[in-house]
Amino acid sequence: MAKFLEYVPGASFLHLMNPSVKLICAVILAIACFCTTNLVLLAVLFAAALAMAGTCHMMRETLGLCKGVLAFSVILAAVILLTTPRGAQLVPLPWGFIGTGSLLAALTVIIRLMTASIPLFLVFYVTKMSDITNSAVKQLHVPYKYAFTFTSTVHFIPVFMNDMAGIMEAQTARGVEFDGSLVKKIRLMVPLCVPLLVSSVRKTNSAAIAAEVRGFHLRTRDSGFKQYPLAARDYIALAVSVAILVVAIVL
Repeated sequence: MAKFLEYVPGASFLHLMNPSVKLICAVILAIACFCTTNLVLLAVLFAAALAMAGTCHMMRETLGLCKGVLAFSVILAAVILLTTPRGAQLVPLPWGFIGTGSLLAALTVIIRLMTASIPLFLVFYVTKMSDITNSAVKQLHVPYKYAFTFTSTVHFIPVFMNDMAGIMEAQTARGVEFDGSLVKKIRLMVPLCVPLLVSSVRKTNSAAIAAEVRGFHLRTRDSGFKQYPLAARDYIALAVSVAILVVAIVL
């Protein structure tokens, strides 16, 4: 099983696509999910996203992502249920009611968030961070410092997660119990933030020094030697993504 947001080599269709095209298609598909309220289309896109994950052998990681997004989206769905009285009344409330339209809107939000997150999530598993940065600079004309900042942020997420896990293991070895009520867990998380913050500052400072030593401020579009040509599969993927966006807007 791959670590969180760690590149996994492969020869699938997604692996072979141009890095910039992958990112553009993922963004287009995410926008399409937010441009439509058609539950059928969202369900089809969700199934297609799971199929894409299966083709690059990322199903287990994708299901883990869906589980995390589901926990967040359920909160939004609950807010919608309680504040959006639509359709035929099912449950009366002091300030309104929960209707069939409310249930449909809540379900739409859940599926929309999971569907929009999967393509973006897969991009980082099937593409090297260096390729994303270099391709964005060369082909999308993104300034190197912005591309580097974005990919560095993504790169440090699993690093900080590992640091947090190590700190929690050290605290557990000292007799701290993280099991209990939500309030207790929140209270115990506060002391963990201090060593994590110190570790983050140290890593950030080391990364900044390393970047300066390697001539970060001199980097331009022409500095990278690797080329990222477009192939037929890239044009097909772009065409399909744009078509999906158009259908989403129409519906």
